[in-house]
Amino acid sequence: MSRINQLHTYRKHLEDRYFRLLEKSNDYRFIDETKSDSAAFKAMKILGKLNKLNYLQHKFSI
Repeated sequence: MSRINQLHTYRKHLEDRYFRLLEKSNDYRFIDETKSDSAAFKAMKILGKLNKLNYLQHKFSI
């Protein structure tokens, strides 16, 4: 598997995980605040990784 395919697969995995965590955060917003905050924090960390991948993709695509 080439590096580009690996990065694309990794990006798709991160996007799926990010959206699931956002949904979990919104679902638990009024029920359990600690679960909501934890999911939102994890989603922010994943968003940072996605931003790094977007930067790399933008920088090295000619």
